[in-house]
Amino acid sequence: MPEQKKNKKDKTDVFLSEHDTAVNVWIKIISILLTLLLIGLMILHAPIIQYTSTDNFNQIMQISVMKYFKTRKPMQYLEGNIKSMNQSQAEIREDVDKEFNDGLDLKQTIEGQFTVLFLGFDSTENGSGLLHDVNYMIQFNLRTASMNILQIPRDTYTPSYTTAYTHKFNSVYNFGNEKKSNIQRVVDCVQENYGVPIDAYVTTTCDNVAEIIDIVGGVPIDMPYPVVFEADKVIPNGEQVLSGEETEWFLRFRYGYRDGDVGRVQAQRIFMAAAMRKAISMNSVQIFSAMNKIYKQELIATDMSMEDISRLADLAGTIDMENVNIFMLPGEYTTAGDQSIWSVHKSAALEILNEHFRTQQVPLSAKKSTIVEYIPEGEYEDNSYDNLSGNLQEIEENGSANPELNSNYKNKFDRDYDNRNQKETESETEED
Repeated sequence: MPEQKKNKKDKTDVFLSEHDTAVNVWIKIISILLTLLLIGLMILHAPIIQYTSTDNFNQIMQISVMKYFKTRKPMQYLEGNIKSMNQSQAEIREDVDKEFNDGLDLKQTIEGQFTVLFLGFDSTENGSGLLHDVNYMIQFNLRTASMNILQIPRDTYTPSYTTAYTHKFNSVYNFGNEKKSNIQRVVDCVQENYGVPIDAYVTTTCDNVAEIIDIVGGVPIDMPYPVVFEADKVIPNGEQVLSGEETEWFLRFRYGYRDGDVGRVQAQRIFMAAAMRKAISMNSVQIFSAMNKIYKQELIATDMSMEDISRLADLAGTIDMENVNIFMLPGEYTTAGDQSIWSVHKSAALEILNEHFRTQQVPLSAKKSTIVEYIPEGEYEDNSYDNLSGNLQEIEENGSANPELNSNYKNKFDRDYDNRNQKETESETEED
């Protein structure tokens, strides 16, 4: 019996010894892995990369690997840097709280607001690819937790900023001041006309928009009317998820609208409301992953880093849809020579700018603004577009942005809709 107990004890000791050895091995492995992880983190956050900051007069500084990947601007080389207004030029009001810190930690002229100029260029397949037909001035206002968007019609009359015979805003990029970079030409035009500092820019093309929408998985939308872009390119009315290709059709479509390009500008608001809702539904990981793919495929040009865009995306996610307001630059269509142009109504435009986009600045006077009216005040023929505004909540819920369809297009749509309903009814009857 004692011998059996001894053997049993020996076996137990061997088992415990082997168990202890295994535990010790795992402890060592985990310790090594943790050590390597800590070393890796130290390397990633250590200032070991020599970096030239384009935002600080090409100042050379040492930054970490993590900081490099967050702050680098891989798409900046496509358009370059822009020069924004300084605080003196912006004419900040004396009563504005100079100690206010919005916490955004971005390079900006006025604390509490960040303004991005967005340009969408025409398709290379059906156009030159050099005309910026979609133009938005997007301002984040952190003091009021709101976002204001000014839509600038592509045909806006801007004779002082382009040598193109059309004198249209969408030609400023390609036919502006030859001493300036292409993007700076447009930035100068916007800043001097509307008196708002542009802090950053984003440009893309119609062709690239389709790829961007596919990257984010499409945009859910409730189409209030069908869009027949071409005979075989049709978007039905009703709830659906727009693909990238369908989005391009919708954003470019205009011939079915009574007011042509103004109708298209209104229709883009329907898409903006749906896109905003889609963006809100995406988490930070999804947004970062999408932006990484967009950057890699060079689908946009911008002077913002991925970290900058992530901050703005996070900020946009905190703004209620009812606080995202969209305005169209007031004016009317007229003819100048053989060109159809958008003649700005200057007083109405300055009223919108001062009330919604220059909330911390001294009101912009008609004398200081470089806006040129083709049709002078007092001779206007149409004031119906002087207050074409709304917020995304209204647009999403009651279709306040729906453009009017021209009678021929609407009649065809109504006939097709009736025929489709009749066929569906007959099919259901046959099945019964």
